[in-house]
Amino acid sequence: MTTPHASDDSEPTAPDGYAAARLLLLHEKERSGPPRRAALARLTDDWLAGLLAAAAPPRGTALVAVGGYGRAELSPRSDLDLLLLHDGSADRAALAALADRLWYPVWDLGIALDHSVRTPAEARAAAAADLKVHLGLLDARTVAGDHGLVAALRTTVLADWRNQAPRRLPELDALCRERAERAGELPHLLEPDLKEARGGLRDAQALRAVAASWLADAPREGLDTARRRLLDARDALHLTTGRATDRLALQEQDAVAGELGLLDADTLLREVYEAARTISYASDVTWREVHRVLKARSARPRLRALLGARAPGRPPAARTPLAEGVVEMDGEAGLARTARPERDPVLTLRAAAAAAQSALPLSPHAVRHLAAHAAPLPVPWPAEAREELVTLLGAGEATVPVWEALEAEGLVTRLLPDWERVRCRPQRNPVHTWTVDRHLVETAVRASSLTRRVGRPDLLLVAALLHDIGKGWPGDHSVAGETITRDLAARIGFDRADTTTLATLVRHHLLLIETATRRDLDDPATVHTVATAVGTVGTLELLHALTEADALATGPAAWSAWRAQLVDDLVKRVTGVLAGEQPPDPEAAAPGADQERLAVEALRTGEPALTLRTRAERPLDPDAPEPVGVELLIAVPDRPGVLPAAAGVLALHRLTVRAADLRAVALPGALGTGTVLLLDWRVAAEYGSLPEAARLRADLVRALDGTLDIAARLAEREAAHPRRRGLAAPPPRVTVAAAGSRLATVIEVRAQDAPGLLHRVGRALEGAAVRVRSAHVSTLGANAVDTLYVTRPDGTPLPDEEAIDLARALETALR
Repeated sequence: MTTPHASDDSEPTAPDGYAAARLLLLHEKERSGPPRRAALARLTDDWLAGLLAAAAPPRGTALVAVGGYGRAELSPRSDLDLLLLHDGSADRAALAALADRLWYPVWDLGIALDHSVRTPAEARAAAAADLKVHLGLLDARTVAGDHGLVAALRTTVLADWRNQAPRRLPELDALCRERAERAGELPHLLEPDLKEARGGLRDAQALRAVAASWLADAPREGLDTARRRLLDARDALHLTTGRATDRLALQEQDAVAGELGLLDADTLLREVYEAARTISYASDVTWREVHRVLKARSARPRLRALLGARAPGRPPAARTPLAEGVVEMDGEAGLARTARPERDPVLTLRAAAAAAQSALPLSPHAVRHLAAHAAPLPVPWPAEAREELVTLLGAGEATVPVWEALEAEGLVTRLLPDWERVRCRPQRNPVHTWTVDRHLVETAVRASSLTRRVGRPDLLLVAALLHDIGKGWPGDHSVAGETITRDLAARIGFDRADTTTLATLVRHHLLLIETATRRDLDDPATVHTVATAVGTVGTLELLHALTEADALATGPAAWSAWRAQLVDDLVKRVTGVLAGEQPPDPEAAAPGADQERLAVEALRTGEPALTLRTRAERPLDPDAPEPVGVELLIAVPDRPGVLPAAAGVLALHRLTVRAADLRAVALPGALGTGTVLLLDWRVAAEYGSLPEAARLRADLVRALDGTLDIAARLAEREAAHPRRRGLAAPPPRVTVAAAGSRLATVIEVRAQDAPGLLHRVGRALEGAAVRVRSAHVSTLGANAVDTLYVTRPDGTPLPDEEAIDLARALETALR
């Protein structure tokens, strides 16, 4: 395609001519990436130059592109940053008219425009007052007009930037940090902002500005490629959405991946994450160097005054030994002059462990040198290497930046080859905060604070690092992870017994939390199943700590005081079984004091009795999050329809069920006769305040006697205020848990959490003429997992075929 110029007969000054040429360019499949961005900038230059020429500008005038347009990096929906520069000799009215003839055609095409009209002195003053203006002017480029005027401005602006660097760079660093707090870390976001998030295009621009100051420079290897990859992703995002957006939303990712010729959305995210990590790491290294230089500059006059004329020149930096071959220098952990990485295969891990234990960053020069020259570790690793890995993992928060430094140079994959499959791998679950690899490191960080609770802290830390290593393979990640862990544990040098323990921890790292929140802990089969899987008290102790570390590293929705209480209860019961004790008979379990009081009242009146506990519970750990919601305890004389009625009433009052437990209790004769259903639920208001207990009870009475049609009321509310729909949720799945209980059939329902879900489940069960022995509700983000212990009306478990039919009927009802 031929790019039109101002002298062509096609009259490029006409907006429709530019728009048509622009459209053709954006749809050229053979030209994409940097060539297309540059071509779009040239096309826009020619059009704007034609507009300026047609307006007959006065002498001493120039049209200047700044910011991304100044760098000739125009994405399909980029805005235009333009400065109309003049020497001050022209009439103000004439300049205003000239500006109108330039800006209005841009607006007429629907292109966003950031514009200004200034003299060089005014531009310098604006830059001095506004850091963002100064950054934009660093990329100033002449579009048309007086080149000498623009060259002079560029020279003075750049000189100002270098002269003001000691003041401007800390200001720029603070701006980057504030933006990262607001937009998050791009390498770990499921819907990242390619421009604003940490590791995005804004940070890449900041690194260019630092380099322009001559004060420090970023590590250049891979930086240009990373920046280009983010720009390419933004181009594809603009083309597929038709909007000027930088947020890579879930619903756009498949289309963007297709536009870029990538396999799928996960491949796209991994490439974006890889690029963002390169920029993030370069930013960390660069800002550390900036602050070191500025600190040295501020100290130098005082140092000269102290030393006088006796010691000319800069004194050598002090080196403090940290470990064999490792020293601290200039606030970083680096290699000693005597270090010989080619002869010392443990040096990489020793340096990383020393840096993390001292809470120091690992020198990028040291990491690069280790990557180029370090001898490979023998297999199995020597004991020292294994100990240094454990020391590194046990350093807490200081582990993260050191691990990132190792990853930046490919050293982690060299140490643990299976790491490559989880590196930068996204987790498409809103409960998870991190990518798979960062989650593993964060779990080790959390586990480091729990090492005093276990007899083998080394096994806890390594299990934390490896527990999700199987997510890089198809199928059940716990099963795949067990196999990988056996290989890696042997590689690291653990003996056969320790390898077996690590493999067991990885295989069953979800066992405690899933059992505690989804199974009836009073059922002996539940406790025996866990005891059989775990095998020993020592392994149970490790699994307990790993469960907590894993949940805390997942995200705020994965752990609470309530979940901790359930897991603690399960661990206590399993410990008893492993010690040879028999679990108590659930049929003989007495209700608690509050439950007994409500049950007596329900039997006496023949109607529901309930209480809302709104007081805050004391967390098990002062640092643990408060439990979500308040406790609702309901006692109802045993009768059909209790579960759907109670769940429906809660839905009508906009109460979300966070957790639920339903069980039938037969009271002793001295307290009355009969069976009472006890519902102990954790609920939270969708918004607003909680309803009064009296209102809940009145509506529950009406629901049970049939005067309140819950299904109709919920349908009316949905019709009046339909919820906005986002991505289509996966269909519900209902399964029968194999060998879940001797006392009942265990049905597991997985579905999108929604108002009235438990009500619909209860209605379907009532329609199938089965009795609910107990129910356990668990909600993680937008996903609900409801586990139901059901029996025939005579109290016996369902035969296999009936159980399968029930699961199918439930699935159909929920669809």
